[in-house]
Amino acid sequence: MNWRTDSLRYGSLSVAMHWLMLLLIVATYACIEFRELYEKGSEPREALKSWHFMLGLTVFALVWLRLLLRLGETTPAIQPPPPRWQLALGRAMHVALYLLMIGMPLGGWVVLSASGKPVPFFGLELPALVGENKELAKSVKEIHETVGELGYWLIGLHAAAALLHHYLLGDNTLQRMLPRGLQGVFRPKRP
Repeated sequence: MNWRTDSLRYGSLSVAMHWLMLLLIVATYACIEFRELYEKGSEPREALKSWHFMLGLTVFALVWLRLLLRLGETTPAIQPPPPRWQLALGRAMHVALYLLMIGMPLGGWVVLSASGKPVPFFGLELPALVGENKELAKSVKEIHETVGELGYWLIGLHAAAALLHHYLLGDNTLQRMLPRGLQGVFRPKRP
């Protein structure tokens, strides 16, 4: 098991962090979407909202480790090399995803803080980032919800691009980030 990234693929730690972040983000989105199945003020709805906050803050905590890993290692080369515009678009997508993983949890934390509500984090209560301000809470909540919807598209485009590179362009983009046990399952088709 190679924990470090090399010239061909991401290391096991980076791969694990990538897929863990995806699972956490999916769970965060699921909690806020599934809350709609329950009446306002009901116990299940409030529990799902709390889990949404806690999972979002977990993303926020782990994204810094992910960034350190990314900045501390080289990026494995895509083979065959794509055009520069594709590389630039890929970098822009990664920047957008990192901004999403940092900005969304911070936005949620500000919404709770400005609403005068506790900020739960697995049995702890985190300090408020701002003082109570209902107008600020309303404005940031609207932005948070809009960016959250944009997040669906960003994540979907990221996944679609990986599959496009894999199945249509036949390069190793997806292979570099797959767990080793799945690499044989997803063999690229060379154009």
